[in-house]
Amino acid sequence: MKTIKKMQYKMLVLDMDDTLLTDDHRISDLNKKVILEAQAKGVYVVLASGRPTIAMTAYAKELELHLNDSYIISFNGAIISRVKDDLVLFEQKLTVEQIYALYDYSVKMKTDIITYLDDEIISQTDSEYIEVEKEITGMTHRKVTSFKEYVDRPAVKCILLENPTYLKTVENDLIEAMPHLSVSMSKPFFLEAAQQGIDKAASLKYLADKLGILQSEIIAVGNAGNDLTMIEYAGLGVWVDNVAPELRDKADLIVASNNNDGVAEVVQRFILN
Repeated sequence: MKTIKKMQYKMLVLDMDDTLLTDDHRISDLNKKVILEAQAKGVYVVLASGRPTIAMTAYAKELELHLNDSYIISFNGAIISRVKDDLVLFEQKLTVEQIYALYDYSVKMKTDIITYLDDEIISQTDSEYIEVEKEITGMTHRKVTSFKEYVDRPAVKCILLENPTYLKTVENDLIEAMPHLSVSMSKPFFLEAAQQGIDKAASLKYLADKLGILQSEIIAVGNAGNDLTMIEYAGLGVWVDNVAPELRDKADLIVASNNNDGVAEVVQRFILN
């Protein structure tokens, strides 16, 4: 881990699940308090999540991002939108052909697969892991008789779902099988696939450039494989303590866990201090 220099940070980028949010999907009182204080100092606070946009906006408004002219990066970087008016600054989707190829791959590898259309989760199967996604996002799940017939237009991403031990082996295989896609793990049972070049770092750079913010002026906080690119990109990359063990040495700093106000620790040390 590198020596951390004291400096003026202008942007705080936060993963949501298992980072900003506690295990019961809440923003703690302390996290909320210090994030509001950071924004009062003029710092942009940006939520960056694998979640669909619709499953992020209530949290963004709870943190008053709409009053502070800030943004959310959703679908692992496939969409960037402004909170106050839902203006989409950037969007990149998978083609129908890519989605079908991922579906065929999921059948071959015996995993479930979901995508998103019209603010609904779409699948051909039921699964305990799809139930987790429904609970996290609050979205409607539409189970269809034919995935390929129903998904007739581009969508931002697909997720393959299975038990974590098996899915880890699928991750390595999928990266080799479809090198033209961006592949990352957002939870141990969620393997996400998006258009080539789409990840949290690429969208973070796009947004920061738009706002005139330097890479060195950004703090990013996360916990999982789909956060790694933004953790490595940011001037200060931080894991919360519940980070996956194999990722622990890939950030500049590790703070308290998501259930122990790790985000607040970062804000207090590097923005409010």
